[in-house]
Amino acid sequence: MKFGTINHENKPTLVTLTGAGVVPLAELYASADLGEAPASLNALIEGGEEELERARTALAKGSAAALDEASIDWLPAQPRPTKVLGVAFNNMGIRKAAHRDPGVPNFFLKAPSCLTGHNKPVIIEEHYGETIPELELAAVIGRRARKISVEEARSAIFGYTIVNDVTSHGLKFGLDSIATTREPDLIRPHHLGWRNRHGDDDRDVYFVYHTRSKASDTFGPMGPWLTTADEVADPNNLTVKGWLDGEPFAVDSTASYRFKVEEVVAEASAYFTLEPGDVICFGTSAKGVGKFPNGHRSVNMHKLTGVMDVEIDGLGRLSNPIVHDWVR
Repeated sequence: MKFGTINHENKPTLVTLTGAGVVPLAELYASADLGEAPASLNALIEGGEEELERARTALAKGSAAALDEASIDWLPAQPRPTKVLGVAFNNMGIRKAAHRDPGVPNFFLKAPSCLTGHNKPVIIEEHYGETIPELELAAVIGRRARKISVEEARSAIFGYTIVNDVTSHGLKFGLDSIATTREPDLIRPHHLGWRNRHGDDDRDVYFVYHTRSKASDTFGPMGPWLTTADEVADPNNLTVKGWLDGEPFAVDSTASYRFKVEEVVAEASAYFTLEPGDVICFGTSAKGVGKFPNGHRSVNMHKLTGVMDVEIDGLGRLSNPIVHDWVR
């Protein structure tokens, strides 16, 4: 099943995809005489398997007129997660440049307020500098999970969606980074062990805080659909494609992940209690195509405009125009 969230009659509304098109879930429930439908994705998730079975029945027995897709005001497929986790350098094609591989996923957080919907603009401000898209598979968590095993991890996933993890390198290495030179008596092995040193006098310690660079407003396009986990046989083998104004700039696969979906979820649960509705983004797709030899890193949204499209096998297609705020 596929579920989305739209702004319908001035309120967030849960929708699903039928053979007829996009329909409000509540109308299917009503026509199938199933009572009140869950009002949000979080309510659907918290209803567990029993609510999912009601939704299946509504799809099988209910009927409703399809909405005009051209006029749908899409919201993020999951509008209200308590947290959005990302994984840096989880593509083997780019991780090979790392000085040291720590052997575990490198996590960062995106603010839920950065999430935006299908067809909504990604707004770039002039001082952001170089800003790139990152085409990612994301999971929405289906139950509370803490310190679960790799073998248990898939059972904690409610469904999968598409996220464009927009990232400003200009902000990251400008406003979100700082370097210090530590005095010898303050240096510890962990300060320098993760990188290559340039002699004993190299006591520079670097700090990068992925906050503005990852979580500014509109930096999290998501959707349009969340596809339930039962319809995704192998999340570690899905083709991911990206286009700019119809021209491909990346074609890759989740098979390129350094850490598989299950490994990421299990490792995350060792540090963060995963709540129902939380979002985990698993890493970018990086293989370039044509005049974009470096894939997403060849697409500087600060210099380029147009419409970005991201497609993942079986999950749908996410589209967002790039808007330069200083031009607008």
